[in-house]
Amino acid sequence: MEIANAVRRTFDRMPSRPQGSPALPVLPYRKPTRDRDYWVLDDVLPDPDTVRQRCLVKDDWVKGHHTSESWPGMRTMPGLEPGELAHVEELVRKATGARELWLQATSDGGTLNHNCIQVVGKDEGEPRPHTDSRALCRYAAVLYLNPKVPKDCGTSFFRQSLPGGRLGGNLVAAPHNTLVEALGTRFVPPDSFTEDVRVPHRYNRLLLYHANLMHTATGYCGSTMEDKRMTAVFFWMA
Repeated sequence: MEIANAVRRTFDRMPSRPQGSPALPVLPYRKPTRDRDYWVLDDVLPDPDTVRQRCLVKDDWVKGHHTSESWPGMRTMPGLEPGELAHVEELVRKATGARELWLQATSDGGTLNHNCIQVVGKDEGEPRPHTDSRALCRYAAVLYLNPKVPKDCGTSFFRQSLPGGRLGGNLVAAPHNTLVEALGTRFVPPDSFTEDVRVPHRYNRLLLYHANLMHTATGYCGSTMEDKRMTAVFFWMA
């Protein structure tokens, strides 16, 4: 996830690979492995229903879909209240072994949309593989906040799909901070990535992962506030 409004749209897709276009760099690959590269924590909030209902009645939603913004659906901040966020962060420190978590800012004060509620319907977005900025976070997480969302609306990890059926990598490493930097372009063919590992949606589940791994929402669903995919997203430096 990029700073400010570039939340999900990491790339502009080209309709096809132009004749004679240079090949994309091949990224390093690390098979996403549970409890090493990502963690699945279930039943995270003691009272998720209260959090969900509080979000449903919010009146400060900012729209991305159907506006000049490139990110899908709607969002509002902050999501969790301080005590709820502290509880989640304690679980994150325990899972990762991190001594401290903090919200990193750029030199001009810009930050990622930490503790942000996102609501996205079935026609308001599509899977867009991306990574989050290494300069701004080490860990990212998504908390699923709708009990009726299909399992295939969770989160997927992706890797490169290269010409000739070869598979490439899935992570951004130094000296690069973002996937756009690592690939040298934000214009990529639509067949540049393929799904590698899928984590199903489950109400009150926190999916925590290394932010430099290529990932995206597996899918979106619903047409009303009550049945759209609702999540809280977090970004921590450690």
